Amino acid sequence: MIHLYCGDGKGKTTCAMGLALRAAGRGWPVAIAQFLKSSDSGERSALALLPGVTLLPVPDRVTFTFAMDERQKKEAAARCLALLEESRRLLLEGKCRLLILDEVCAALTSGLLPLEPVLDLLDRCPEDAEVVLTGRRPHPELERRADYLTEMTCRRHPYQQGVSARPGVEF
Repeated sequence: MIHLYCGDGKGKTTCAMGLALRAAGRGWPVAIAQFLKSSDSGERSALALLPGVTLLPVPDRVTFTFAMDERQKKEAAARCLALLEESRRLLLEGKCRLLILDEVCAALTSGLLPLEPVLDLLDRCPEDAEVVLTGRRPHPELERRADYLTEMTCRRHPYQQGVSARPGVEF
């Protein structure tokens, strides 16, 4: 089944990582690919301690896509494609039963990842596997393929009052 957690509200990654925790607790092999994110997040530190959870590598630092120059965009695009290919390999070789593609929507929307390889991965997903996609503004083809479609809506957030992202809550 394909899960899509999208929208402008907080909780997309948190929801995906909660599912990873639940699946790992049932002994499922889990793989987590995080697009356009750095290694500085609490969920990575905690999930790295769990047996059966594979965290695919991410850079120590990531620049927001709007601030990237052309060289940085090319490097980020190459990282995104390599991350997707490794995710695909793990899924198709049966090395994970739950695959999380965190912020894959942002990688697609920003043009750093082509749509076709993502759709191909989803279309080849083994019957006993779950794939989770997260991010804002998902492509309509992702929505069409989703078995679960959950939209997070922001009704209030401290950021709106000038409070910066906080470790342990937002990352």
